[in-house]
Amino acid sequence: MEISGVVSAILIGVVIGVLGRLVVPGRQHIGVLWTVVVGIAAALLGSAIAAGLGVADTGGPDWIEWFVQIALAALGVAALNRTPIHR
Repeated sequence: MEISGVVSAILIGVVIGVLGRLVVPGRQHIGVLWTVVVGIAAALLGSAIAAGLGVADTGGPDWIEWFVQIALAALGVAALNRTPIHR
């Protein structure tokens, strides 16, 4: 992976992580770094799921792919928030 791919993955991870964090109600007790890590993982996994479903590359904005990524990020943030380390 080239440096531009790494940078774009981090930027997309930040956006997906923040949006996923906004979906989860209440205050989350995880840091920004964990939000970015969850966002990157959700972006990569969500892209793979969307590709498997055949909805990753559409003519316009890939809304279904974004929805899957944000839902995965919200699940990741909620799960990480429930761990005893972050309470």
